[in-house]
Amino acid sequence: MNRQPSKVSIGLPVYNGEQYLVKALDSLLAQTFTDFEIIISDNASTDRTSEICAAYRERDPRIRYYRNEQNIGAAPNFNRTFELATGTYFKWAAADDMLAPTFLEKCVAVLDADTSVVVAYPWTQYIDQHGKNLAVSPHNGKHRADSSQVAARFHDLINYDHYCHQVFGLIRVSALRNTGLIGGYSEGDRLLLAELGLMGRFCEIPEYLFLNRSHPDQSSVRLGQKRNRLAYTAWFNPANAGRIQLPTWQLYRGYFKAVQRADLNWSERFQSYLCLVWWLLRYSQLKKMLKDVIIVLPLILHRTMHSLEACVRHERLSS
Repeated sequence: MNRQPSKVSIGLPVYNGEQYLVKALDSLLAQTFTDFEIIISDNASTDRTSEICAAYRERDPRIRYYRNEQNIGAAPNFNRTFELATGTYFKWAAADDMLAPTFLEKCVAVLDADTSVVVAYPWTQYIDQHGKNLAVSPHNGKHRADSSQVAARFHDLINYDHYCHQVFGLIRVSALRNTGLIGGYSEGDRLLLAELGLMGRFCEIPEYLFLNRSHPDQSSVRLGQKRNRLAYTAWFNPANAGRIQLPTWQLYRGYFKAVQRADLNWSERFQSYLCLVWWLLRYSQLKKMLKDVIIVLPLILHRTMHSLEACVRHERLSS
């Protein structure tokens, strides 16, 4: 007998997550709101991840486990969990984070009560590799993504240097379907949040229900996101490896196209474009865009020289 679709779908993408996966799954199964499914997409892990997932699948029928034959990259694997979802609301969960027991209960109540809200999320508490509390996020309660004004939401989502924790909130599936999901480049999650902000309000719950784990094996630490944006882009999508990539330029193009596609009146669209002008004129963004060009310039020169050498060899052989 087939189960009825759950109200909430939780997408858990994982790659070699054995160290924290058990705690992450236990925190999901301990939720006071129980009408959910967990969709695990194992990105060809080589550790005990598959064994752990198989054991939990046997333990709880709400868990669905899928395994990729090869590593398809972080962004495609995140997006795959959404593509397999059946719920009305959707949440991404990381294999190293944890949730307080009332996370889903509080977020579902918000989305049920107010259709203008597209994302509900709580404050963030950082924990270390042992689960000990560290600092709290400095961005808790600091931006206007809850505004009824589209431009105010869009401005803060693209111009305020937050950590994108809202992407781990509870999201309306109907809104998420109308986005490009997580882009396969550095800060692709930031574009997704901006797209959602153009559709509706975010609601921040002033309780520490999201436990974000900081540890040495995090991708941003291991790959050095700020030091090597191209490596981080290849981590998001291996298809980008070796390609000429301009992540900040891609992000800006994504913002621009999001405003073009959004269902806005002329005033909202004009104000949103002004937000993009402000974004472009910020020194930090111009610096990133210049850095992208500097990073790829040697690759462009190398390929140009290689092409010229190939042409010269061809001419010699032809003469």
